[in-house]
Amino acid sequence: MIDTIFFLLVFFMVASLSMTLQTGISVNLPKAQAAERESVTKVTISLTQDGRLYVDREQVDQSALAAIVAQRVRENPRVVVVINADDKVEHGRVVAAMDAAKKAGAARMAIATRPG
Repeated sequence: MIDTIFFLLVFFMVASLSMTLQTGISVNLPKAQAAERESVTKVTISLTQDGRLYVDREQVDQSALAAIVAQRVRENPRVVVVINADDKVEHGRVVAAMDAAKKAGAARMAIATRPG
C-alpha cells in the first residue's frame, strides 16, 4: 500500500514539473560558430463540426489533403502535423485526416487540445 502511494506521489510530482513552464534568468549567451537554430514547422489540419477541412486556414477537399501535406513534408521532412478537430467531429474523420497525413510521409503528428 505504501509503495503504491509513494509511486503515485512521485508520478504526480514528475508530471507537474513537466507541465510547468520553466523560465530562467535573462542572460547574454555566448556565440558559437557551429550553433544551429532549429525551427519547428507546423502544418495544422483543422476539421470543423459542419464538415469543412482546412490546412493552415485554407479550405481544402479531403482528396487534396494528402498532396498538400506531402508537399510540406518535401519542403521540410521534420514538419509536425497538428490535427485541430472540433470536439463534435466524428472520430472517423479525424482518423481519415491522420491517415492521409501519414500516407503523405508525415512522421510527426500531434492532436491539439485545450487545457482544462
